[in-house]
Amino acid sequence: MKKIKELVCPHILSMTPYASARSEFKGNANVFLDANENTIRTNYNRYPDPLQNDLKKAIEPLVELDATQIFLGNGSDEAIDLLLRIFCNSGKDAIITLPPTYGMYEVSACLNNIQVIEVPLELDYQPNVEGILAAQSERTKILFLCSPNNPTGNDFDVGKLQQLIEKFEGIVVVDEAYIHFSTQASCTRWIQKYPNLVVLQTFSKAWGMAGIRLGMALASPEIIALFNKVKPPYNVNVLTQKYALSQLQDWSTLKEDIATILSERALLAKALSKLVFVEEIYPSASNFLLVKVTEADTIYQYLIEQGIIIRNRSKVILCDNCLRITIGTKVENEKLLAVLSSYSTLKIK
Repeated sequence: MKKIKELVCPHILSMTPYASARSEFKGNANVFLDANENTIRTNYNRYPDPLQNDLKKAIEPLVELDATQIFLGNGSDEAIDLLLRIFCNSGKDAIITLPPTYGMYEVSACLNNIQVIEVPLELDYQPNVEGILAAQSERTKILFLCSPNNPTGNDFDVGKLQQLIEKFEGIVVVDEAYIHFSTQASCTRWIQKYPNLVVLQTFSKAWGMAGIRLGMALASPEIIALFNKVKPPYNVNVLTQKYALSQLQDWSTLKEDIATILSERALLAKALSKLVFVEEIYPSASNFLLVKVTEADTIYQYLIEQGIIIRNRSKVILCDNCLRITIGTKVENEKLLAVLSSYSTLKIK
């Protein structure tokens, strides 16, 4: 396994990071005349803590890591983009993705002029370990693994995850956006052992805070220091930090929400399985179901006409005629089933 410094782009290693007014100051003060803020206005006239120290302290016990192992960003998408900037030379290097998977890996790579090498999942939606390792080279700097995977919903096999982290020569990113809905343990337990591992998590899914745009990367202090070196100085705003802090105090409510969603997922899957046009419901460790139907485009359009929006994934590799359905509230799920039942009745007639 290469040392992290050997994987970082040379210009990133040599660059001098921007020093914001608040990043230079350490200690206590009550008069701040350093950042050219409007000192007459109050509440939100001050720049936020550039390193989100209070929020990270609140997150530490939730992820069982130290604040030096936590990067907070404007959604996980910021972390994905920064990883590409840190480790991939534009126009030279490449990443490996495992379609079908989250589309922002490819989009961010294209924006940064980085080649995307695709090694499709196996038919059971598990990683093709041999194919991935055969595809790596000196140019493949990052491997993106999404587990539980989007859009398929399944966990990746633990043994395959660990094998890839151990044998891939670059950075291995495990995107755990849906980990709170899974019974599988987080890969954060391996961060101390594998310096090339980066785990992405988000507050957009189980935590129910998609609107505040807060995601995180969990990794070694060395990698987190690189994130902090290249990130915009005040990347997480005051409102986001305050709201997240207020919500993190209520861990018991989060557990109740997750239990409700999992219960609704089971009920929805059982009801969907009885519809004549449903061919398969794939196992899910997430807050959505991937459902194979007889005519995805037609059903998708019918739902739109009834005011119900889901995702049509039928054009995605290995997802022919598949619809992705987020688990809604009990009322929303019942409305969905009623509309799908009416469609089923129309088909029978």
